[in-house]
Amino acid sequence: MRAAIWSIALLLSAIAAGARSTGGSFDFYGQSIQLSADFAGATATPPELTTEGIETCYKQLEGSAYKQVVAELARYRQTQRPDDWLFYQLIRKTAEQVSPKAENYPRYTLYKWFLLNKLGYDAILSTDGERLLMYVQSNDNIYNIPFRMKDGKKYACLNYHDYGYDIDFSTAEFKAVDVALTGEKVTFSYQLTRLPEFRPEDYSEKEIAFSYADATYRFKIKINEEVKKILVNYPVMDYHAYYNIPMSSETYNSLIPQLKNDLKGKSVKSGVSFLMHFTRYSFLYTPDNENFGREKRLSPEQTLLYEASDCEDRVALFFYLVKEIYNLPMIVLAYPDHVSIAVAFDKPVGTPIMYNGKAYSICEPTPQRKDLPVGKMPRSRSNMAYEVMYAYQP
Repeated sequence: MRAAIWSIALLLSAIAAGARSTGGSFDFYGQSIQLSADFAGATATPPELTTEGIETCYKQLEGSAYKQVVAELARYRQTQRPDDWLFYQLIRKTAEQVSPKAENYPRYTLYKWFLLNKLGYDAILSTDGERLLMYVQSNDNIYNIPFRMKDGKKYACLNYHDYGYDIDFSTAEFKAVDVALTGEKVTFSYQLTRLPEFRPEDYSEKEIAFSYADATYRFKIKINEEVKKILVNYPVMDYHAYYNIPMSSETYNSLIPQLKNDLKGKSVKSGVSFLMHFTRYSFLYTPDNENFGREKRLSPEQTLLYEASDCEDRVALFFYLVKEIYNLPMIVLAYPDHVSIAVAFDKPVGTPIMYNGKAYSICEPTPQRKDLPVGKMPRSRSNMAYEVMYAYQP
């Protein structure tokens, strides 16, 4: 997915009066996407948010020259093999070029819905007559966005964020839009297994510093704000989904070799302690509600990007660093008010946590009242119930 010029012949002919001719290009996370020829512009009037109005719009799109657009998008998917979430960002940006979001939000949403279905995803709509929600069939566990059930399948809402994560479904009556769609459908996965190969010039440098064992360590790492854009509306999912999102190559290569160099000559326990303190003291602590106004889980790279983070985010970064450098077994522990992590060493440190016959030592990556060493947890949690939310075995 190196930066390259990829030509998309968007040849959607006008679907109604008021269509316009548009060309040019747009940037897609480091790739220049060329738009050429004529494609459909805006419909003359906004579509009515009823099944009949939406069906009329769908038929207009069916009668346009959409197939070449879909073929070019499908070709990109075949050659670049993006994960579904990243591919959806391309679909979203394509819809923005055809029907700008700011001009008419329902029409923009309908273009996304149309393209998703034509590209083989199972996307559905619901409306309360004023707002339009778009869902995609997914089997992932998602916790902070609405979902609907249809024919025994679960559909997650892709555009809830556009309404500020604030719809009172106890008073708003959303009805399914029943438009007959044909063709085989695939399940949408939110899992991210890789990020784009961004341009080096898209990165900036950030210094991270922390103190450990009477010494101050400073790291200059490469960060990319585009990663924030990709994940800004990424939903809350199971921990393993976040913790295994890889870092972009420039960020990875600017951080991991530095850490490995500082860990030379240290025992595994001392090295893990170093990583625990790095994660604990390199960032400000701020709860999600103060930081984002809602629950939000950060990937390891996002934790490096933001100035502040909470316990879940630090566990994500610590998990990733230990996995990349030492590849040790780990378990993620969820307490009623906190998330922490424990690591399995050759010999446990402190009072071990037993899980599936293996001994794990707590490694607290979030600041506490005391500077806890490996194997120690706050006394207030020593007898507190917890749940193992994710167990990693190399």
